Amino acid sequence: MNPIDTLPKQLIENARIYRNRVALREKEFGIWQSLTWAQYLERVRNFALGLHQLGFARGDKVAILGDNRPEWVISELAAQSLGGQSVGIYQDSTPEEVLYIADLVAVRYLVVEDQEQVDKVVEIWDRLSRAQAVIFYDPKGLRNYDQEYLKPFPEIENLGHEFQQANPTFFEESVSKGRGEDVAIISTTSGTTSKPKLGQITHDNLFAMAKGMTEVDSFAVDDQFVSFLPLAWIGEQMMSMACGMYKGFALSFPEDTHTVRADLREIGPHIMFAPPRIWESMVSEVQVKIEDADRLKKFLFNRAMKIGYRIADKKFDRKPLTAVDKAQLALARVFVFNNVLDQLCLRYIKWGYTAGAALGPDVFRFYHAMGVNLKQGYGQTETTGLCVIHRDDEIKYQTVGKPFPGVEVKTDDTGEILVRGPVCFSGYFRNEAATAETITPDGWVRTGDAGYFDDDGHLIVIDRAKDVMTLQDGTRFSPQFIENKLKFSQYIKEAVVFGGDWPYVTAFINIDFANVGKWAEAQQIAYTTYTDLAQKSPVYDLIRKDVERTNADLPSAARIQKFLLLYKELDADDAELTRTRKVRRGYVAQTYHQLIDGLYSDLDSLDIESVITYQDGRTATIKVNLRIDKVNP
Repeated sequence: MNPIDTLPKQLIENARIYRNRVALREKEFGIWQSLTWAQYLERVRNFALGLHQLGFARGDKVAILGDNRPEWVISELAAQSLGGQSVGIYQDSTPEEVLYIADLVAVRYLVVEDQEQVDKVVEIWDRLSRAQAVIFYDPKGLRNYDQEYLKPFPEIENLGHEFQQANPTFFEESVSKGRGEDVAIISTTSGTTSKPKLGQITHDNLFAMAKGMTEVDSFAVDDQFVSFLPLAWIGEQMMSMACGMYKGFALSFPEDTHTVRADLREIGPHIMFAPPRIWESMVSEVQVKIEDADRLKKFLFNRAMKIGYRIADKKFDRKPLTAVDKAQLALARVFVFNNVLDQLCLRYIKWGYTAGAALGPDVFRFYHAMGVNLKQGYGQTETTGLCVIHRDDEIKYQTVGKPFPGVEVKTDDTGEILVRGPVCFSGYFRNEAATAETITPDGWVRTGDAGYFDDDGHLIVIDRAKDVMTLQDGTRFSPQFIENKLKFSQYIKEAVVFGGDWPYVTAFINIDFANVGKWAEAQQIAYTTYTDLAQKSPVYDLIRKDVERTNADLPSAARIQKFLLLYKELDADDAELTRTRKVRRGYVAQTYHQLIDGLYSDLDSLDIESVITYQDGRTATIKVNLRIDKVNP
């Protein structure tokens, strides 16, 4: 019997074992529609054979562009079943970003969701060197498109079904040719410094990650998981495709990006994986609602959180809980926490995970105070997602936990974190130079992150190695650590801290437009746009309090002495953030060098003229007098 060493082989096995159990669930027109494992396999088989009829051959690539839907994962598995690979492209990518990835990989087929994504491909079609067909799975608005290369998803499935009738063994024979060392997916890196590189992830990598994850936490076939983060991200591939396929639990897809919260609440997931920005935004939501609550609710919440923090800290310190602790915690859950967690869709969470960037300790403690089993992990595309994670009984909010079973992690003489083991990728696609820089001759992957191990063997990640700064007095500090402490405020959405080559620490801050706007309305402060609101004196006073709160927890040399509120939000479309919302620090420093110079001058304001781009593509030139605020360190 052939080993189950590829995702399509695991699909066939799951369809045999769990034939009539739900494998995929999608909400459509307000109703959850389900696919069993047997139906899932049938659709993958039909689509794979349809691609074969179009000319798909072993080694070919399929690019997938769209929101999380059953067709996304069906397309990925179909390509793998034929000995090919899929490359996911973020759904909010610009046409030029789609062109860069699709042309670099030389994709022959693009599977896209809807008219919006079709339009992107139509715009760049003449510049795609090898593309032969665009297959769409939401036909709304496409009736009058007459390009010959556009093909509906069901049409390809029908082609495959017809081929299956005449060739009943072809699919299984094709799947059996796959091997664990074959590349399964080509995944984009975060690209914090330049255009993203493309990591080649094998089936062996995906299974090694899934096995390591499930050895630490015992996922079961009955667990619920909602796939709402981009499947182009290695973190979602890790949970939805690797762990989901390996353990056989069902994937649920939200109806729309705007209904995610409601759909999460209906499913009541047991497992949730999200980057820090999502966990931070939920904290901000709770903080804003408590600010608006009546005195009794505010008193109960604050009292419950005081109990929760005390008990969470005891658990962190691995101290036993007294009978009084347990009784108080039970009351806090009944009267406060259960209701709050229900609103956040976290009431039934067994395991919550975060990775992709550091999560501030304040945010981490907040969730544990409410009883959410939130764990920090560490990894990157090059390690197939997570390779270090907290254990249930060893959670330390300053760390990211211990390595997976079978994975080696160490730091070199410079403090850079190195990883070796079966989760490590096979190299970058068509980039031998970058591969040689990243993978050492003895198999260690250089992560580019700085860190160290504590006395208990837990890994502590400081920051990107290139971002760790040395102040004028020799103090080493992590800008990301300060940024995370700032973002604990419900009024701060993003922050970029500068220091290092400069004599003191300064910061750019993006206000949270919704939360600050709500606060301004309550204070009867009139405003028109984001730019207008960000430059109001009362808003600067509001944000200064959070900067001072952050400074209180920092050594004197690392305290922020000046800050300004940016006149626009940092945006991935402007290349200031990656698609996973990591700050491209070097690009921001280069783009806003005039503002940085102002922060380190004697000026108290700057006259700025800048071109901004709206979501619909329109541009406008704005002129603003940008205030620079000083803080007593």
